[in-house]
Formats: sequence, C-alpha cells, structure tokens
Amino acid sequence: MNVHEVGIAASILESVEAEARRRPGARFEVVGVRIGELSNVDKDALEFAFEALTRNTPLAGLRLEVEWCARRQKCLDCAAEFAVREFDLRCPSCGTDKTSCIGGTELDIAYLELEEPCVKL
Repeated sequence: MNVHEVGIAASILESVEAEARRRPGARFEVVGVRIGELSNVDKDALEFAFEALTRNTPLAGLRLEVEWCARRQKCLDCAAEFAVREFDLRCPSCGTDKTSCIGGTELDIAYLELEEPCVKL
C-alpha cells in the first residue's frame, strides 16, 4: 500500500466524519471522488487504503466510488478542448501544438450519499 494513497483516503474520511458531526444519526453510504490521471493516484491502492481505514469503524461499509478524469487540453489557437490520447498534445481540430492543460489534475470529493433519519412530527 502506498503512503500517498493512505493519506488521501484518510483526508476523504476526515471530510466524511466532519459531515457526520453536522448530521447526527445519518447513515453514510457512498462517497464519490474525482481523480485526474495527472494526480499521481493509484486507484486500486486508494480503494485498498480506504477499505482498510474504514474496517471496524463507524464508517465500515461506506463505499468509495471513483470517477477517473482524463487529461484535457485547450488549444490556444482555435480554443478547441479535447481529451489527450496516447500522449499527443496537438489540437485535433487545427493541428497546432500550442495547447494548455485544463483537466486531469482533479482530486476532489464530488458527492456524498447518505440516509438521514426520519423526523416524526
């Protein structure tokens, strides 16, 4: 297990625990994260670390869903936006190599699914 992914999993869980303190009695089911291919995160190692850190805790059973985000570039000449394929940074619309990275560095919590207790009136 990579220490980098353990730290990321711990940070995700800290955020979930902070939300749990704001919503007493809620049952947390899924946390979704966006990870860019340039973020240097191993998805399998992150999932393993997450499962290990939640085992035998109040968050046991919490699922981690990972949305993998491809590297995206924007052409500085024609403004086309495109996903990078096979490390080719050239614009597929006009062919220039003058492009700028606009995506693929994500490392965000995207959503949290939970079930809150019913309030009786």
